[in-house]
Amino acid sequence: MHCGRFGAAATTRREMLSRAANGFGAVALAALLSDRSLAADSSPSISTRGRTDPLAPRAPHHSAKAKNVIFLFMDGGPSQLDTFDPKPRLDREHGKPIQVKTHPTQFNNVGAVLKSPWKFRPRGASGIPVSDLFEHVGGCIDDICVIRSMTSNFSEHTSANYFLHTGSGLQGRPSQGAWTTYGLGSESAELPGFVVLNGGLIPPGGVDCFGSGFLPASYQGSIFKSAGDPIANLKPNRGDATLQQRELALIRDLDRMGLDRFGRRDELEASIANYELAYRMQSAVPDLTSIDGESRAVRELYGLDEPYKPTQIFARECLIARRLIERGVRFVEVLCPSVGADRWDQHSDLKTGHANNARAVDKPIAGLLKDLKARGLLDSTLVFWGGEFGRTPMAQGSDGRDHNPYGFTVWLAGGGVKGGYIHGSTDDYGYHAVENKVEIHDLHATMFHLLGVDHKRLTFRFGGRDMRLTDVRGEIIQEILA
Repeated sequence: MHCGRFGAAATTRREMLSRAANGFGAVALAALLSDRSLAADSSPSISTRGRTDPLAPRAPHHSAKAKNVIFLFMDGGPSQLDTFDPKPRLDREHGKPIQVKTHPTQFNNVGAVLKSPWKFRPRGASGIPVSDLFEHVGGCIDDICVIRSMTSNFSEHTSANYFLHTGSGLQGRPSQGAWTTYGLGSESAELPGFVVLNGGLIPPGGVDCFGSGFLPASYQGSIFKSAGDPIANLKPNRGDATLQQRELALIRDLDRMGLDRFGRRDELEASIANYELAYRMQSAVPDLTSIDGESRAVRELYGLDEPYKPTQIFARECLIARRLIERGVRFVEVLCPSVGADRWDQHSDLKTGHANNARAVDKPIAGLLKDLKARGLLDSTLVFWGGEFGRTPMAQGSDGRDHNPYGFTVWLAGGGVKGGYIHGSTDDYGYHAVENKVEIHDLHATMFHLLGVDHKRLTFRFGGRDMRLTDVRGEIIQEILA
């Protein structure tokens, strides 16, 4: 175009490249995304309905026995030898050197054989022996599947916690709760799909035990405190609901402008979803955590009014866990309260430490199992109890036990598993799993199977690989399925 004697200036090479840069980038991006090996697929392999809500319910791969999970995490490593796996040989050889080869331990302080300070008694119609530490849980043993042959790849708390929670000993991988909500969504519109109830002790490894890793941020665990306000800053700063709605509308508009300008980004979409969920939670959470209306019978069942403060804390957590799954929350993890000493990690003074930890959780856990069963919820709720590893049969010092990942006990209840059943065994010392050995990946694969999920098909494309919770391992423990 000419204006008088002035013509259009020629476009320089630098200007041409600058103007075309976005176009070249788009062409390159299109080529990269067309290669599935480089594209990150943010949609689960399970079929989904059209939605913008990342937590909308999804259909499972196959018929599910369980709809929800309650994970009772016994932080620190409870001793299988003092809870659910009695070993008479320890009584016979107490105080003598152990007669098998020992492995390096956390502190390499290997003492003599240490018998259990507690008696084991047959419980229920199944006659499964349970330690006196778990008098109340023992009364529920006919609903429990005891796995005595659990193993782990790690003997240090942080890596073992990551491994139990995420299927990897490395930091930054998605937790089982995140994978579960990624695959199945949640049936609750007012609450997060994955909730962690904090009784006062965040385990070694920190909040990454409950993180979403490379999955979209919407699937990470939301931590609720057991005392005071469950979630910080949940209450509106002003009492004017109309003003708050206008503020939220403005935030939504600004976020959507960002989406229009920068395209779809996980962080921005998660922020939008979180604001909207937080608004709904303002009315849902107070109702959830207000237990004043519970009957005296329920309070007694869980131990809410027990004189021991840690029992009160854990009882409240277990009751809220039940209320969460009633409201459609998919995955709930319950953390231990502080008993004034180290978790279940008794390197010394085993008798006092384990007794206090069991006193805190025994009655509330039994109350939870009985309450779920009475309400018809146990069949559709998978309850998982366990720690990151077990303890050694030989003493550390004179009265403690060190870490033992070679053979320990966890248990499952409800959700499609056999009740009153023992799977696997350890040797005569309770040191190594020797029959029907179970790995963490097997446990995860089985829990997913009960939820209707094929662990090999629930994947997320990341770093050029189809990542999954069970990595390239994991076999369903068929023997424990009801």
